[in-house]
Amino acid sequence: MNEIAYFKETLQRFPRFKELSVGTQDTLAASAVRRHFEAGRVIYVEGEPAESIYILESGWVKATRMTRDGREQAMMFIRPVEVFGDIAVLTGVPYPGTVTALEDVAVWVLPARTILGLIQRQPEFAVAVIHHLGQRVLHYISLVEDLSLRSVESRLIHTLLQYAELHDGNLIVPRRDWATFDQMAVRLGTVRDVLSRVLKTLEAEQLLRVEKQFILLLDPKGLAERANH
Repeated sequence: MNEIAYFKETLQRFPRFKELSVGTQDTLAASAVRRHFEAGRVIYVEGEPAESIYILESGWVKATRMTRDGREQAMMFIRPVEVFGDIAVLTGVPYPGTVTALEDVAVWVLPARTILGLIQRQPEFAVAVIHHLGQRVLHYISLVEDLSLRSVESRLIHTLLQYAELHDGNLIVPRRDWATFDQMAVRLGTVRDVLSRVLKTLEAEQLLRVEKQFILLLDPKGLAERANH
């Protein structure tokens, strides 16, 4: 399979772009460059000029900002297939956060000029971009609500329920290699010690059990009720 066909296959996995016309997909594919980043590598740094957008094909990345006291504040944890870097390109500002590979990842890099040109020429592409941006705005509204109105316990439970998967009749949240307590704390906008205490409390009440490879949700209904109190 050549690069153009491979890129189009990736687009088919992204809800907002899979229904674009063949011509629009060809234009995107002609300028797309596939790159790999090893775990821990920085893809771009907060404040850099926004010259490209990225489509995450495989692996996970995180977008963070540094607080004034030097602590990481998570903006997003991104999984395939998803676009990132687009807000900066579309608003003409530097990248607002630093994006780092949490594991080995593959991304497609698209020049900003290609994206901006297609938005001007192709209404269908502009609509797809608007829909995606709308979803991103809703994400940040939810993030603000979580950080300002919900406790760490409530944020943790909502996150676990969101990413839970059914395996052999059990509801579990798989723990990827990078999903340490430190990374989980960054994701929830807290610190490791606070997260550890919350998890121990929920374990003691037999609502969940923390394993090396996953977190088992013993009482999903009880967790949901607790998070909404």
